[in-house]
Amino acid sequence: MQITVSGKQVDLSEALKTRVNQALATISSKYFDHAQEAHVTFSRARCFFTCDINIHAGRGLMLRGEGEAADANSAFDDAAEHIAKRLRRYRRRVNEHSRDAAHRERPQAARQYVLREAVEEPQEAGHGVAVQANTTYATVIAETATEIARLAVSDAVMRMDLADQPVLMFRNISSGELNVVYRRSDGHIGWIDPAASG
Repeated sequence: MQITVSGKQVDLSEALKTRVNQALATISSKYFDHAQEAHVTFSRARCFFTCDINIHAGRGLMLRGEGEAADANSAFDDAAEHIAKRLRRYRRRVNEHSRDAAHRERPQAARQYVLREAVEEPQEAGHGVAVQANTTYATVIAETATEIARLAVSDAVMRMDLADQPVLMFRNISSGELNVVYRRSDGHIGWIDPAASG
């Protein structure tokens, strides 16, 4: 597995880099036949360190873990524990995914965009009262290639949870329709299925 360890305004020791490489190799060998790459980024915020781990573990399977602590080693341990906890929850399905990836239909290619919020100046409504102007999202500030995989709903929820994402679009394996799963503000999972409305 290709592991990249970097720091944002943080000098990283060789001992920390070696520790990160060994720990991620252990996690990878325990849960995957082969993981492709991992990116570990350390940064410092005020009086604590943060660690962000992103692992690409085969076709369409991304894992993300974040941690923060008073020192870089503890921040890494926290982030690695988040990933390990998610993997323990989905161990059987992750292993099946890894073995079945070669036999699956290729995911549909798509583009993912991040839009910048363009806030207009508040307008006067009379008598010195400010009225909030409409907020628009017009400027594209990031664009990445992504995939829309054919999944069962439970597999889509697993992928969303492993990648620590708030929402995931997928093509439902049983209906062929585009579906969305998302994390609701109450902690439950929402599922949008247009095929169910007909």
